[in-house]
Amino acid sequence: MIPHDLIKRPLVTEKTNIQKESYNQITFEVDRRANRVEIKKAVENIFNVKVDTVRTIQVKGKIKQRGRITGKRRDWKKAIVRLMPGERIDFFEGV
Repeated sequence: MIPHDLIKRPLVTEKTNIQKESYNQITFEVDRRANRVEIKKAVENIFNVKVDTVRTIQVKGKIKQRGRITGKRRDWKKAIVRLMPGERIDFFEGV
């Protein structure tokens, strides 16, 4: 697969910002079929950094209800990527 197809978007929340500052970890939403090796290569190619480890999590979609109508959000995959010491990825450089 193409690296840009594997990495869908970075997850930017309070928790991921703390992980980024404290542990040099970046969190991404990735393709559900991607494995750790493919994710590592994709992040290294896209952002020109060295990756230490990759952890993946299958996130189950929540069931939501609006009145009598119930629906389900989609299932997705999360990857927590730890970068080598000294490496950085800045998403909001000019802000």
